[in-house]
Amino acid sequence: MAENEPGPDTLGQDARITSLDARLTAAQAEEAHRTGAGKAAADDGSRLGNRVLAELIGGMVGGALIGWVIDRFAGTQPWGLLVMLALGTGAAFRNIIRISTKRP
Repeated sequence: MAENEPGPDTLGQDARITSLDARLTAAQAEEAHRTGAGKAAADDGSRLGNRVLAELIGGMVGGALIGWVIDRFAGTQPWGLLVMLALGTGAAFRNIIRISTKRP
């Protein structure tokens, strides 16, 4: 009658289960390291902000530089500069809109 009643496990934990737990923990840690799940994504906002700033400044400076060169060779002071500055700013805003609407 005492043999059929549940009681404390006298054998302890099976060595196969202990080994399986250790291998599973190691595999999960390796997968987290491989996929980068353990890294904090706190700097994604500042990275995006820096990219937007670079697009804006680059578009404006690039357009102004190209317009200045056109003015120097064509002698159309200040119209080449103003037109190319406006086109560079427009291109920068187009790139910023494209960046902001892209899904992560």
